[in-house]
Amino acid sequence: MSSLPAVLLAAGASPTPSPSPSQSTPTVPSFQDAQQSATNAASWVEQNWSTWLAMGLQILLIVVVAVALRAAVRRAITKLIDRMGRTVQAVDGTALGGLLVNAERRRQRSAAIGSVLRSVASFLILGTAALMVLSTFKINLAPLLASAGVAGVAIGFGARNLVTDFLSGVFMILEDQYGVGDVIDAGVATGEVIEVGLRVTKLRGADGEIWYVRNGEVKRIGNLSQGWATAGVDVTVKASEDLDRVKATLDDVAEHLSKEEPWNELLWGPVEVLGLDSLLIDSMVVRVSAKTMPGKALTVERELRWRIKRAFDRASIRIVGGATSVEDAEDTPDPAASVAAPSVFANADSPQAAATTPITPQRATPPGK
Repeated sequence: MSSLPAVLLAAGASPTPSPSPSQSTPTVPSFQDAQQSATNAASWVEQNWSTWLAMGLQILLIVVVAVALRAAVRRAITKLIDRMGRTVQAVDGTALGGLLVNAERRRQRSAAIGSVLRSVASFLILGTAALMVLSTFKINLAPLLASAGVAGVAIGFGARNLVTDFLSGVFMILEDQYGVGDVIDAGVATGEVIEVGLRVTKLRGADGEIWYVRNGEVKRIGNLSQGWATAGVDVTVKASEDLDRVKATLDDVAEHLSKEEPWNELLWGPVEVLGLDSLLIDSMVVRVSAKTMPGKALTVERELRWRIKRAFDRASIRIVGGATSVEDAEDTPDPAASVAAPSVFANADSPQAAATTPITPQRATPPGK
């Protein structure tokens, strides 16, 4: 029996194959292996816990300082904007308050400035804090900043119109070029400002339409509501009228208008008769001007025309231009009176024309007829 394996080997029989590694039973770590792994982890933690703690405290300090600084800056900006609003409200009931822009314009301008300042402050503070946190983790910020720069340039080229509109809106608000309630001429549209934004300004036109004007497209702005306006009226009378009587009548109209309400508040200067603006053969133009409150020039001009017409009617001073009256038509000579009457020879049937016509020879009548 003991010689059986030798006989089988001699006969060429192959031995029984050993089991494959995949079919072998998994090795269970021993207690010593687990104890060694725990010891290594504990020693690694013991060696690096101070570094972790320092990094955590540094990050916590950065976050706390950034949040506190952001809150303090935003609160300071809000108090500054509120103080500006209270200062303007204090003069609303005074004479100076009537010369300033309306409350809605001041409120929107203050809100826009506060929003821009708070956004800029938050971006700078939180952005700086984020970079400091990344540097705490020993991250190289040079590639990140370079990538951010390239991305910023790409976004700037793609959205350059948006950036232009935003920057233009910021400077328009900071410089107080116009505000709610102002009547402006923006080139592309004209009307009353009803809303001022950082990107778009809304205007209401004379017919009630609303225009949305991008701030970046505004190349020039004509503000018709700032400072003062000029009301000018041209009065055309006949060249034969007495200039002294015309001037006295206009001075009387100007004096009464300056003393009556509410025109005395709309007029910021005396109504002046500037004199002859033009002189023609049959007419002359007298210029009347007055400095008025912004935006009230058209109202004062209409009232001046109304009063001048009534005063001229009482003084029998005729205003020329346009349709002439019946008296003017009677006084004017007939332009056809100086034209000679048509000649009788122009009529071919008249006796004079027949007398000058050559005698036509008559044809002889044949005999027998």
